[in-house]
Amino acid sequence: MRVAAVQFDVRRGESATNLSAVEDGLRAAARAGVELVVLPELWASGFPGPQSDLGELLAADARSWERVSTLSRELGIAVAGSAFGAVAGSLPRNRARLFERGTCLLEHDKVHLFSPTAEPESFSAGDAPLGAALLRGARVGLAICYDLRFPELTRTAFLAGVEVLCVSAQWPLARSAHWDALVRGLAVQNQCLVIACNRTGTDVIGRRELVLEFPGNSAVVSPDGELLAAGRPEDALVAAEFDLALVRELRRRVPVERDRRAELYARWSGDQRAP
Repeated sequence: MRVAAVQFDVRRGESATNLSAVEDGLRAAARAGVELVVLPELWASGFPGPQSDLGELLAADARSWERVSTLSRELGIAVAGSAFGAVAGSLPRNRARLFERGTCLLEHDKVHLFSPTAEPESFSAGDAPLGAALLRGARVGLAICYDLRFPELTRTAFLAGVEVLCVSAQWPLARSAHWDALVRGLAVQNQCLVIACNRTGTDVIGRRELVLEFPGNSAVVSPDGELLAAGRPEDALVAAEFDLALVRELRRRVPVERDRRAELYARWSGDQRAP
């Protein structure tokens, strides 16, 4: 399976510019034989600012997703990424989606909102564990940025049988060492391939208007922690080839799922659904 991250400088409120960058990236990916592409967090419009109209952003992101859905069908490529998602009677969600040939196979709403940039002022939080969808013989899951810091959530990907985890992010340079550690740890702990897409550029982020620089350090990581491809601080297609049989063989040789002690973990936490 050939996979890739399309990292680029997401421009706040500039849907047409962002969509153009994604179209170029998807076409380049298709020419390179890529089957699954991951886009950055909020790739269509970026994070809202103090003067942003959330209704307009929702509508713009819906149009952008419609175009990407069409491209996934035309190019025969699967696409994952996060953008605005509508919620009746509430603030929008930061919603990741997985499209395959024009069909949405999976959605996931960001569970943990990043308070330092005032995300809770613009978004409502999701409350569902990470799930999986069957894509070309692989069980694929979705995760978003800050959620990587919460193992209670990311472990649910393993419990759902995820073999390929797509991560969309806007993770700043100041904490890039954390990103590297978390992405590799996610792959090793959950015995899965991780495709983590981070943006490039410098931007004013969120309602608190923090100026952040983004290193574009997208990564494709094997389940044994090997870095198969890595992004640099510029717009690029970060691609790698991977044999999914290696995930299954590792899980057979190191039977983490079989050796789990779920009842013990539940007793520790007082939650019968504890991962």
